[in-house]
Amino acid sequence: MRLDGFGLLVEDMGKMIRFYRDVLGFEIKEEENTSNVYLMKDGTLFLLYGRKDFEKMTSKRYEYIKGLNGHFEIALYADTFEEVDEAYRKAVENGATSVLEPELEPWGCGCPVDTSREARSTDRAGRRDQRTCYIADPEGNLIEIGSWNRPYEEKDLTEGC
Repeated sequence: MRLDGFGLLVEDMGKMIRFYRDVLGFEIKEEENTSNVYLMKDGTLFLLYGRKDFEKMTSKRYEYIKGLNGHFEIALYADTFEEVDEAYRKAVENGATSVLEPELEPWGCGCPVDTSREARSTDRAGRRDQRTCYIADPEGNLIEIGSWNRPYEEKDLTEGC
């Protein structure tokens, strides 16, 4: 079995499509007036399901969290610390709720990184820092935007660990 994608049950389909498409850059695969909308981001399928349509299909009623949803997060990666700050600013200006402003976090693999990036992406102990922030989409779902200040394809390299 393989992971095919993930989905959200949403109240306001149009608002959520516009947020994920226009603010976070997801590619829409269907029109806004459908009950199940497929979006793509970097090869990952992201589905939006209308709550009422899902309840009708399953013949069940569900309880939905109001406000900030702390059950899961959607994690997005930016290649640079500056891109984290820009994505955060754009999201908040376009309807996201700020949960945690961008800041450097001292976690990482504990291994030194290549010297060309060392001054920007490690602290004095040689740990690679991550710049991260949290926002919530218009319906309260948590989204993390983070960066190791290196391209996505290199983010998990540990150079000598």
